[in-house]
Amino acid sequence: MKVVFPTCCGVDVHKTFLVATIITTPADSLQPHYQKKRFSTFNSDLNRFADWLLERDCLDVCMESTGKYWVPVFNILEKRGIRVVIANPKWVKAVKGNKDDTKDSKWIGDLFRIGLVKSSFIPNLDIRILREFTRYRYKLVSMKSSEKNSFQNAFTVCNVALDSVVSDMFGKSATAITDYLASDESFDADHCVSLLQRSLKKKAEQVLESIVGFSIADEQKARIKIIREHYDFIGMMIAKVDACVNEMVAKYEGEINLLCTIPGINRNSAITIISEIGIDMHQFGSSKRLCCWAGLTPGNNESAGKKKSVRISRAGVYLKPALVQVAHAAVKDKKNPYYALKYERIAKRRGKKRAIIAIARMILTAIYSMFCTGEVWNPVDIFKIDMPEQLKEQQLAKAIKQAKRFLEKQGLTVA
Repeated sequence: MKVVFPTCCGVDVHKTFLVATIITTPADSLQPHYQKKRFSTFNSDLNRFADWLLERDCLDVCMESTGKYWVPVFNILEKRGIRVVIANPKWVKAVKGNKDDTKDSKWIGDLFRIGLVKSSFIPNLDIRILREFTRYRYKLVSMKSSEKNSFQNAFTVCNVALDSVVSDMFGKSATAITDYLASDESFDADHCVSLLQRSLKKKAEQVLESIVGFSIADEQKARIKIIREHYDFIGMMIAKVDACVNEMVAKYEGEINLLCTIPGINRNSAITIISEIGIDMHQFGSSKRLCCWAGLTPGNNESAGKKKSVRISRAGVYLKPALVQVAHAAVKDKKNPYYALKYERIAKRRGKKRAIIAIARMILTAIYSMFCTGEVWNPVDIFKIDMPEQLKEQQLAKAIKQAKRFLEKQGLTVA
């Protein structure tokens, strides 16, 4: 058993306190020495924790990512120059029936000491702050969509089927009509028709048919107004978040423009991708590890020669939906049909859901290569990025064989 970190510390973090165990392994012995101490999670005590580590020449710390409680500890230790490894809880899980706070910190330290703990990807501070904004924007957009559905449902239960006639309940004509219906004025069909604009005037009869016979109580009108105000307020908050994000990503404009050369990626999706994976791909090692971290690779669950499940993992809670959305846009891109052709070919064999995940992985692989090389998107070489050398040779031999057959059919002699 090889000791990777002769002096290290395992930390079990909770909301109000943490338990730390420094493990020191002498050069002439494998028997470690343990020092345990408990600290609160207030900043003053976290600084005392950092001092305690530095006094004992302990510069390597490992702790599990329990909710957001590890973040304040990580921030303090990072500023003090201490190397911190954040481990996935499933890799440092202790044996049931033999665990408590002190034993957990010792267990984490022991695993870390002999190199059995893999570090989770933690980007630099700028990317982490940008990630907070993009994830908050994602939640605001979800809330806005929810309020939009609530607004439409509020009219549906009042026997207003306007959403069956208009394509957008928040367009100019539809907004004018819904505001009129939610007001205290008595309904006038002629006035309602006068609110219609442009092409919707041709559907005046259908609009009236969808409205006539409605019944909206005063309490329901009040609820509709509240929903609409909340919807508009969320839109204002999204605009404010976008303004902050645009200031923060000024230094990444080159990388954003680079990503926008990929079909399906626009500015917002490019910013989201950068906020999740950063721009330094050396932290992942390979595109396969990046795709695995994003939850775009099938799991490996095999026992006794039987595969129990090959589903993709639940990782990439924010990155995976963004890439899937990009993949859907890419396969619909008429200017560059590269991903559309790939999607159609895979969908015939594996189905549409697996095909769209495969396209998302292709796009992420291309992003990895572009960030490593600084080159713009080039579909010609994308298939070579993840291909093993042996498979490259097999495909080359197959291509040569097919070319020879084609030439022989044309009556040519191939040496």
